[in-house]
Amino acid sequence: MDFAPSSSTATLPGDGPSGAPAYLPPTDPILMKLMVTGPFGVGKTTFVRTLSEIPTLHTEETMTAAGAPVDDTSRTPGKTATTVAVDFGRLTLSAGEFVLYLFGTPGQRRFLPLWEDLARGALGALVLADTRRLSDAFDAMDLIEEAGLPYAVAVNRFPDTPPIALDAIRAALDLDPATPLVEVDAREREGCVDALIALTEHVLDRLPQETSP
Repeated sequence: MDFAPSSSTATLPGDGPSGAPAYLPPTDPILMKLMVTGPFGVGKTTFVRTLSEIPTLHTEETMTAAGAPVDDTSRTPGKTATTVAVDFGRLTLSAGEFVLYLFGTPGQRRFLPLWEDLARGALGALVLADTRRLSDAFDAMDLIEEAGLPYAVAVNRFPDTPPIALDAIRAALDLDPATPLVEVDAREREGCVDALIALTEHVLDRLPQETSP
């Protein structure tokens, strides 16, 4: 299945006011709520911001000394804010056939009630991971599996990340062979789109198939 991002709409010449083209929305698009999750500081907010075709909603707050004992910034020393509720964006694929609603989750365990609220109605999840601390991704993966959601894993490559083969990462995370595993730079749109396409295909493969009477 081949997806391509699109923000285009169909036009009919002369159907608008004074003969101007009339713009028509895509017909019956498939709407998909997807979660973007993972540990604290892994790049979820950047990922959603990079992909969204609309102005994104962010609920970031300035980090304080009170959170220092539980929010480890040793790998992200320039991080000064953290998501406390949700990052929200939207991406359209395949000329309007699929509309993906992206809900980025807080990364800290203390926001678990919010995570559970965001999971309601979701069809799948993308877990962002950092190879410098792969074990931190297990919490998010466990929550997703408990929720019964299909998921894909995207390794966010930071500038100082040592190269690790995807096969080694798959083994370290103990991923099912069917679980998509890709590499991304959360600042670069093309790779992020590819990650969501892999997740979308994975989700569609696991949706109940319609049967003819």
